[in-house]
Amino acid sequence: QMGFLLKRYTGDSTPFTFQTKPVRLVREWPEEMPFAKEDFSRTDESNDSGFYSVPRFVYHIDEGAVAALTQYYRQNIKPGSSILDICSSWVSHYPLEFKEKMGRISGTGMNFFELSANEQLTDFKDKNLNIDPTLPYEDNTFDVVTCVVSIDYLIKPIQVLKEVNRVLKPGGKVIISQSNRCFPTKAIQMWLEMNDRQHLELINGYLQYAGGFKEGK
Repeated sequence: QMGFLLKRYTGDSTPFTFQTKPVRLVREWPEEMPFAKEDFSRTDESNDSGFYSVPRFVYHIDEGAVAALTQYYRQNIKPGSSILDICSSWVSHYPLEFKEKMGRISGTGMNFFELSANEQLTDFKDKNLNIDPTLPYEDNTFDVVTCVVSIDYLIKPIQVLKEVNRVLKPGGKVIISQSNRCFPTKAIQMWLEMNDRQHLELINGYLQYAGGFKEGK
């Protein structure tokens, strides 16, 4: 028998509020994808299942970033929504009331033990999207899909976002957050060569090539 003692904080643990402001994305992406195979290469090309086999009960962003993300979710996800958190772990940074107010909160991620410890999920499936980018859900299942500071690890991000579009209901939304922190040996090469603003433009490019999404904001 094994147990975990975890220190947990949420975005509701701080009295501060964080304003969000729109960012104007200016890069025009060509019709044909400009990416080369090496753009998605990584320093550590070993199987991700080995790298993520040991649970990491840590926060990958600081408390201020967690709070900003939690507050953003509260303002932009309607009660009763069905949510999917891809590349999930032991925390999803949703507001505490989401477990009771949402219709469903599903998760996919690399580590079974981390997902088991995520108290906000109503169900989960452990899956390596770098091996198989298909999502194990029916078409038109979710109102919202979230991805927290993990898109930089996907070697097939456009295929994954095509799947996101498939499982979203008409009018659904995807919320992708990114950070200047990462595991550098597992992040893709072109991500490591870009700054934060370029990361936003890249994610916008991914969405464009995946198809089916309106202009990001």
